[in-house]
Amino acid sequence: MVLGSSISVQKTLYEVLSVSEDATYDEIRAAYRSAALNTHPDKAQTTLESSVPSSAQQEFFSVQKAWEILRHPASRADYDKQLQSSRQNIEIIASEIKVTDMIIESTGDTVELLYPCRCGDYFFITSCELSEMGIFVSGDGEIELQPSDSASSASVVLGCGSCSLKIRLVIINGT
Repeated sequence: MVLGSSISVQKTLYEVLSVSEDATYDEIRAAYRSAALNTHPDKAQTTLESSVPSSAQQEFFSVQKAWEILRHPASRADYDKQLQSSRQNIEIIASEIKVTDMIIESTGDTVELLYPCRCGDYFFITSCELSEMGIFVSGDGEIELQPSDSASSASVVLGCGSCSLKIRLVIINGT
């Protein structure tokens, strides 16, 4: 972990060892040995009085963690999948739908809007969730955006209850 003024940036395990993500086992091992020697707590002038690990100790622990994960092909593959997944912050939307495309179910004082997913489950959102966003739904599915909102439309990304698909619900005032 690199600390800036008040910003904390998480390094990847590859960055901790200063190797590329396609580095070979031998390159990773050589980088680990070098980093372990350079960050070893015995090299730092630390006192035993503090129970809180120093930044030098933290750096050494980071090097150790990186080596423990990247040295084994299975744990490295798992880490690479997690790393790739964390970088995909862009939501991929399967389709855009309108409120009129949704199934509207009234259950007491709550209205549920549902749309079938190809996996067999549903995308859904309740009138309570929409009202928190300033979008009001009547019992028959009539939509009204909050009056103070100058926009005449809005959209909400909905995830399926079972799979990873997402859709965008486009909401037009009065539909």
